[in-house]
Amino acid sequence: MGSAATAPPPSVNLTQEDLKRVAAHVGGDAAAAASPPTSGKLTQEDLKRVAAHRAVEFVEPGMALGLGTGSTAAHALDRLGDLLRAGALPGVAGVPTSLKTELHATRVGIPLLPLGGDRGPARIHLSIDGADEVDPDLNLVKGRGGSLLREKMVEGAGERFVVIVDESKLVPRLACTGAVPVEVIPFGAPHTLGLIRKVFDGLTGFHARLRMVKKDVEEDTLFVTDNGNNIVEMFFKDGIHGDLHDISDQLLRITGVVEHGMFLGMATTVIVANKDGTITVMDRKI
Repeated sequence: MGSAATAPPPSVNLTQEDLKRVAAHVGGDAAAAASPPTSGKLTQEDLKRVAAHRAVEFVEPGMALGLGTGSTAAHALDRLGDLLRAGALPGVAGVPTSLKTELHATRVGIPLLPLGGDRGPARIHLSIDGADEVDPDLNLVKGRGGSLLREKMVEGAGERFVVIVDESKLVPRLACTGAVPVEVIPFGAPHTLGLIRKVFDGLTGFHARLRMVKKDVEEDTLFVTDNGNNIVEMFFKDGIHGDLHDISDQLLRITGVVEHGMFLGMATTVIVANKDGTITVMDRKI
């Protein structure tokens, strides 16, 4: 399975009003520093690693975990593997959200479980995953890598969902920096794309397309998810200004749509690694 090439996201600045909304939706100290500022310049990978390691601190022996997908979640998998090999987290096992995560977890020694059934855990205590965007209400865009369906199934089944990001992922509105991915069945995918366009064409700056990947030098082919489905990418010029739950409902009513990448009201904790090396922990108020 290929991966779509994406252009670097535009910079997005949070206004003071956005920051006030963040404060209204988090508990405790929303700007808690978990590590001292560093004099050296941290790379984006450094920031991802810092956030991931902080998230793993929530893991306790005997927990069943939801194991996320993507470059940030990969750092959490590596840390979990280190702790398991050191004997620090006995009885911990995980439910992977993609084939890639399944392979990674196996490689670092994390025992795996299915979702549901006789062999699955009675409950998923905690899921750890990254996000493409986080808005001031802690809603997310996820799944630009193509794993949104399994991510939403696993993370929606858990008791707690910890999201790990660097500060570049904080946005004033969802879809500011890229597409909202929508998983669709391959049968009639162009037809489903047309239905999506018909429903949302009235929204300012909206356009949609089927995600393509390079098959070879001369030919593109449709992106295929782990589930054998395709992805429609929904773009909004200045982010989504409408009601997110209404847009979600409209999408899920379209025949051929399986799921979308807006994770609304699902994150319980967001851990943000800041450029200066500090950590901001935001907890959703229940």
